Amino acid sequence: MLNKKLEKALNEQLNMELQSAYIYQSMAAYFEGTNFKGFAKWMDLQTQEEQEHARKIYDYIFSKGGTVTLAAIEAPKSSWKNAEEVFKDSLAHEQAVTKSIDKIYALARKENDYATEIFLQWFVTEQIEEEENVTEIIDKIKLLGVTNSASMYLLDKELGARS
Repeated sequence: MLNKKLEKALNEQLNMELQSAYIYQSMAAYFEGTNFKGFAKWMDLQTQEEQEHARKIYDYIFSKGGTVTLAAIEAPKSSWKNAEEVFKDSLAHEQAVTKSIDKIYALARKENDYATEIFLQWFVTEQIEEEENVTEIIDKIKLLGVTNSASMYLLDKELGARS
């Protein structure tokens, strides 16, 4: 059985993952509107990943005899100055997700819930990758210069190749 503290924390994380998907979909829409189709595709794939993360938590809660509680999802930001600002917002959000997962991991450890601790290890590793990927894109944007249209075109093509 999942204890009530962990059930509440996992439900909050589930809703945070759904919020993440919503945020990434808004970022994709921004890029679609600015004709950066590659950036938009990258963000669309992030949206799908976040939905998969939410589903993992959803399934886990049920597997442990818990109850899933969905909350309202706040409307995300919808416009940015440029691609660099979008990815900086993405990184800040991923860092918040990392902190949230770390708190749940610590709670699972405190509650001696080894199954939940093991379940969360996947998310801990995933967040390292998420932050690293976004940081790499920010570094490329800074290197190339957000105002250099040829470079941004090439980066758009590179990100559009993500599968």
